[in-house]
Amino acid sequence: MQKIQIFLAVSLTFFSSIDVQAQPANPNGELNQSLIFAAPPPPKDISEPGKRGEAGSRGCGQDINKLLISSQKRLTALVPVYSNSELVFGEAIAEHPSFLFYVPYASGFASGEFVLEDEAENQTIYKTSLTGAPGVVSLRLPSKAAPLEIGKRYRWYFNIYCKKDKQILANADGYVKREQLNSILKTQLEKATPSQQVNLYAANGIWYEALSAASELRRTNSQDPSWTALLKAVGLNDFATEPKVECCNLESE
Repeated sequence: MQKIQIFLAVSLTFFSSIDVQAQPANPNGELNQSLIFAAPPPPKDISEPGKRGEAGSRGCGQDINKLLISSQKRLTALVPVYSNSELVFGEAIAEHPSFLFYVPYASGFASGEFVLEDEAENQTIYKTSLTGAPGVVSLRLPSKAAPLEIGKRYRWYFNIYCKKDKQILANADGYVKREQLNSILKTQLEKATPSQQVNLYAANGIWYEALSAASELRRTNSQDPSWTALLKAVGLNDFATEPKVECCNLESE
């Protein structure tokens, strides 16, 4: 993936290298003509950057490549990565956002676990186990879970376990921060078409809503290019054609 400089218009010019195709974020939330993802400035106070995907799966006592639906693709969180620091970070505006992952393992071989904690990792906000078919999995925080608070950062983990021995086969982790939706962007979103909403969210650096809106468009209109364009913008175009699977068998804890 090519590293491209992002230029973000804030109170002063901020430079950061990230694995996305981007242009200046418009503070007024105006719609750009092509889909871009204008990433927010990366937080400077995160010591552990996280991990978007598994470079190579671990054993489970057998040839793991025979159990993958594609030997070229591994467990991957559908999130941006800042290339200078490999930081896995995205912003949301919803109290209960959705998290999407590509899971490559054959059904019946592995099980998953998603955990969301406060930034200090002192409190578990939500935890669930899942099993199901391989593909793009969407995990939405249920309404019964504590809502994300505006201005606060949280850490998530997604682990895949071997059913045979309960050992971790692959894992990903990163950060999400909930931000306040400004009034100008809110008005524009209310007047926008679904595809325009994807553009607006992306142009303003709101990753989780952009991805959820693009995912819904993919479900309702297979000809709409938003899903493919958004994943391509953050170097995840290899996963654009992977099937979305209804997740799965969830068990809250």
